[in-house]
Amino acid sequence: MNLLIMGPPGAGKGTQAEVLVKELDITHISTGDMFRNAIKEGTEMGRKAKEYMDKGELVPDEVVIGMVKDRLSQPDCKKGFLLDGFPRTVEQAGALDKTLGDLGIKLDGVVNIVVPLDKLMARLTGRRVCKGCGASYHVLFNPPENEGRCNACGGELYQRSDDNEESVGTRLRAYEEKTQPLIDYYKDKGILLNINGDQEIKKVLEDILKALRK
Repeated sequence: MNLLIMGPPGAGKGTQAEVLVKELDITHISTGDMFRNAIKEGTEMGRKAKEYMDKGELVPDEVVIGMVKDRLSQPDCKKGFLLDGFPRTVEQAGALDKTLGDLGIKLDGVVNIVVPLDKLMARLTGRRVCKGCGASYHVLFNPPENEGRCNACGGELYQRSDDNEESVGTRLRAYEEKTQPLIDYYKDKGILLNINGDQEIKKVLEDILKALRK
């Protein structure tokens, strides 16, 4: 099964991707890992990407697509894959379709994890980090035993500057604006699977698997 997974920050996309690849026995292709591996292995596309990154420039779509094509051509993808973090725009989605066509691969489904904005805000602004050891907590979902103090080292907990409501709101709006056309693109193709992410992790996974079986 060949899948793509999408979801806004705080929707639990990473958690679901991790469980899903084990459940379906498919390969997880995260864009970040793909970049690191291509650069480490010194592939032609990896070298091109590094040139742009070393100059602090964005890697052009054609190079990213080249890297995706290289990755999808590898033997471990023959059993199926879960693409995570790409595409991010309709243009990239069109280029991905062409690449998949060239490789004789069909995309079976696009899993889109949906969570209401207010719930995402609560998830993302509730994170607290220990100044001493870097351990992570959440005021609602994983609170420390003593308020404001780390369980492990007793260090002071703080809220990261990018976890405040203003920064989080900006990130979520940017995601929505950029991603809505992509959601419409896959909806028109009839392969978009909207999944309610505002429930227990296990239940989200069950709903994804149920939707894929259909």
